[in-house]
Amino acid sequence: MFSYQKRLLFPVYVEHPDERFAAILLKHFEGKDSEFASFTRCMIYRLHITNPFIRDLLGMIAAEELNHMEIIGVAIKKLGIPEIPLDRFSKQTIPDMNPGSTEPVQILKRVQETEERTRKLYLRHLAMTNDTYLKKMIRFLINREEVHQRLFEKIIVLIEENAGNEQFASLIHEYKMSLRVVK
Repeated sequence: MFSYQKRLLFPVYVEHPDERFAAILLKHFEGKDSEFASFTRCMIYRLHITNPFIRDLLGMIAAEELNHMEIIGVAIKKLGIPEIPLDRFSKQTIPDMNPGSTEPVQILKRVQETEERTRKLYLRHLAMTNDTYLKKMIRFLINREEVHQRLFEKIIVLIEENAGNEQFASLIHEYKMSLRVVK
């Protein structure tokens, strides 16, 4: 399912090293709202989804979450931490995988809540740096979390309306188009 692309979704530049801010960004490598946790959550939850379009969309978003993790990792290294500590991937990084329900709407609402918490974390980090390039990178990541939230909201509405496959397929197209406008 996955294929590695050398290109990041967003280029990473920094104006000057800042180990303090690099340490702050390490939060995206640990905890229930980390990019890795988002990836894991989407991959596990998609196993409970029978609609192939929703399942595919969750897989695509999971892959993007790994790219976000790589963007953050590159920024951390460029900010002055040459090695990301491997102990960042502890048990606390693996999220609670019990969706409370295997109903698609409940699963999607839980993923949507995670995207919102991650967006808020990025907003806090945005205020913690004066680096123009890092602010652009963080705004990009905030925007991507918002795109994911909107897509999940649309999926929930389509499920509740008993929509047909054509409408779900249009969300796959919308997602792919959202990646084309990445600047």
